[in-house]
Amino acid sequence: MSDELRSMPDDWERALIVVAHPDDVEFGAAGAVAAWTAEGKHVTYLLASRGEAGIDSMSPEESARVREAEQRAAAEIVGVGSVEFLNHTDGTIEYGIPLRRDLADAIRRHRPELVVGFNHHDTFGNGKWNTPDHRNTGRALLDAVGDAGNRWIFPELATEPWGGVKHVAIASSPNPTHAVDITETLDQAVASLEAHSAYLSSLGPAMSDVRTPLTNFAKLTGERFGNRPAIAFELLPR
Repeated sequence: MSDELRSMPDDWERALIVVAHPDDVEFGAAGAVAAWTAEGKHVTYLLASRGEAGIDSMSPEESARVREAEQRAAAEIVGVGSVEFLNHTDGTIEYGIPLRRDLADAIRRHRPELVVGFNHHDTFGNGKWNTPDHRNTGRALLDAVGDAGNRWIFPELATEPWGGVKHVAIASSPNPTHAVDITETLDQAVASLEAHSAYLSSLGPAMSDVRTPLTNFAKLTGERFGNRPAIAFELLPR
């Protein structure tokens, strides 16, 4: 793999971003989303869960309500008005037919040319073990892209097949290949993550300042992208 990151393709108009939890997009891709929507691209968020297991001091019902509201606010900051939730159970999202069916249905409904997932690999770039929710949602998404184009897979769905996905990209991957310049959208990326205030507060003092780590990471990524602050993706072959 080349040490230099390449520019993400721009021959698309509609993107579907699929993650397991509220905040996953903001930790991995919001700056790029803001750049895309500023160019007139249409982006939809699809979340497998509502993050109901994410705040220890709140009941799952209250946490789901709070985190859904925070996710919608975070999306609006980067120009995304369409946010959907699938109601799979936070913390125990399972890879399987039900999840693949839900994701294939969403791909058929939204008809994206770009599909973005969150890290489906066993580990992150720092070697830290990835969570089952991330792995299972990401891997189901990769399979659902193919499912969505085959009318004989999930024929019970009312949606017409969609085989028009040109690109599949993975945010927060340990194996990045491409990047998006976020020089003009870094502030939006920070504000978008800060919108998850209840969740960040529950993580303790270590997350009281998100601007510094996001800025540092964007600059570190940018060292492989012409020294421009950047968000990296793994672009998978199609």
